[in-house]
Amino acid sequence: MAWGLILLQKLKIQIDSHMTLREKIVETVRSAIVNGQIPAGTRVAEPELADRFGISRTPIREAFRQLESEGFITVIPRKGAVVASLSAKDISDFYDLKTVLEGYAARCAARTLTEKEIVKMETVNRQMEAAAAKKDLRKVLTLHNEFHDIFLKSCGNEKLHSIVQNLVRQFQRFRLIVAIRGKMDGSIKQHEEIIDAFRKQDAALAENLVMKNAQYGKKILLRELAKG
Repeated sequence: MAWGLILLQKLKIQIDSHMTLREKIVETVRSAIVNGQIPAGTRVAEPELADRFGISRTPIREAFRQLESEGFITVIPRKGAVVASLSAKDISDFYDLKTVLEGYAARCAARTLTEKEIVKMETVNRQMEAAAAKKDLRKVLTLHNEFHDIFLKSCGNEKLHSIVQNLVRQFQRFRLIVAIRGKMDGSIKQHEEIIDAFRKQDAALAENLVMKNAQYGKKILLRELAKG
């Protein structure tokens, strides 16, 4: 299978790194899922991986447990691991959580963001606009995440930052649908308004605008999902 070859190549590249075998398997499978190389519904067979890499099933089983806890795969009894699919409810739940968590982070960050960080947000938003014009979808989404990550880091709550990062990682492959020219223009404009609120240190407005931005993403993604 194509995904097996990709996985093998990546594991070989990483073989000299400091990561454990379990960590290598987790990182490689997770990356392949996020990048769309292993589509939703694809079976990821534990015995096949063990045979292919000449390793025991223990690190694979451990890796699968972690990937399942992170929402990337579903382990079905007597069938094995399958790349998780997402329903409209999953997407709605994700964005509702993102709305609340990022809104709170924005309220906190409004009092702590430095001018240097705000300028960086402006730069990232301009880069995002340029990437959208070139229809570089993955770049757009990477920059979108980077924009939000600036105030998430600045909010002063490391656990909150970690939780949001994990949520975003799980939904990365589905959010690529949103990153298309014409649909990102609204988000870029909203980012400009968020920057202005941060510069004014208006915590309530920053929270409201960040929540509005998340709900905009939810609306677009659900609409695209409904189109099939």
